[in-house]
Amino acid sequence: MVALVPLSRSWLSAVLPVYGPLSRYHAKPLRRLQGGMYLPDPQNERTPEWQKGPRWEAKLYGRYGAASGVNPSQLWPNPARLREIREEEDTWQPTLAAMQERIRQREEEELRSKIAREKLIAANMARMPKMVEDWHRAKQEKLEKQKADAARRERLMAKAQEQLGINVDHRSLKFQELVKEMEAEEKKKEKLAKKKLKAEKKGLVGGVVPAPATE
Repeated sequence: MVALVPLSRSWLSAVLPVYGPLSRYHAKPLRRLQGGMYLPDPQNERTPEWQKGPRWEAKLYGRYGAASGVNPSQLWPNPARLREIREEEDTWQPTLAAMQERIRQREEEELRSKIAREKLIAANMARMPKMVEDWHRAKQEKLEKQKADAARRERLMAKAQEQLGINVDHRSLKFQELVKEMEAEEKKKEKLAKKKLKAEKKGLVGGVVPAPATE
């Protein structure tokens, strides 16, 4: 669209073409001034919402006082709003007594946690010597068991080699199976011996004396 815009200067009275759409610019609403104060028109649809209502009136009254023409009695919140304000203050702005009570409770909880932690540390320190002793004993028992198992296996391997012959290969399947059989048999005998010993001890505790073995 081409619009023709006349210029006001006499020496530029020629009509110049303007290319493009015409501007839809709308000027801001005129400010109502009263004694140097800006008073927006609440009836004008172009007046922003934040310049309407009691909050804006309270701002005007706080800045200009009675000269703003605002009735201060209208700025006081109604009972419902007053309750909301008090609830917000209780939630976000507690009283000094409430803050002191919270601090006291937090300090008591920290003190209880500290005492419980110190008791636990003291108890663990008291058990430390026994724990170290048990650890050394378990380690020694494990080492002795490993030595006993190694010695027993060497003895069984020597016995199996004696049965199969001197030139038998220790890695052969026959040799390994024989060693396993001999080891299982020996464990069975040890288990029966422990069971018998336990039964004898139980009989002695119960007052029953086992009869002597006859030849």
